[in-house]
Amino acid sequence: MKKLFLFLICVCSISVVQAQKTAITETGEEVILYSDGTWKLKNGETKAAVIAVNPKKFVKPVTSTFLLKSTKLNIGVWIDSKTWTFKKAASNEDAEYEFQLKDGDLYGMMITEKVEIPLETLKEIALENGRAVSPDITIVKEEYRTVNNVKVLMLQMNGTIQGVKFTYFGYYYSNANGTVQFLTYTSQNLFATYKVKSEDLLNGFVEIK
Repeated sequence: MKKLFLFLICVCSISVVQAQKTAITETGEEVILYSDGTWKLKNGETKAAVIAVNPKKFVKPVTSTFLLKSTKLNIGVWIDSKTWTFKKAASNEDAEYEFQLKDGDLYGMMITEKVEIPLETLKEIALENGRAVSPDITIVKEEYRTVNNVKVLMLQMNGTIQGVKFTYFGYYYSNANGTVQFLTYTSQNLFATYKVKSEDLLNGFVEIK
């Protein structure tokens, strides 16, 4: 199961920069295009639907006492080392860290890039990347959250690859220093079982001042 899901996440999580295509409109404006038909003006606002804001304040679990810091950006994640293992990413060259639940089929990874990208644009990029290998991938839940005083975009996406139904559940974040995709993933039939564990890991996300 581990090797299968590592393969799935690798083929779905390509660099965010690679997903962008540019074009010139008949009025001379430069725009960025996406495969689902959405677009944004270059250096302008993304054309996107309104995303709800969750009023709850999310904080790291008290059991998450180990701070894993990014070597690329000013961010980190507090981890419960009794529950999760982590290592430098080896199966995906775009990722910085990989995570695995010690007693189950739940996995995670953190992709960090030194490119600032609007959160609304990250949503479209995540969909485009996923559709490249899973045409039926859909967003089943989306909202903005405040996690340890940091605004993130939460996306839950379902899709199918080679008959395997999977769920991505993660946070997307960007500032002037770069962009983070912090994801957990498992099979759809196990997601309800692991949702609390997923959120415990994701809610360890922090910006380091």
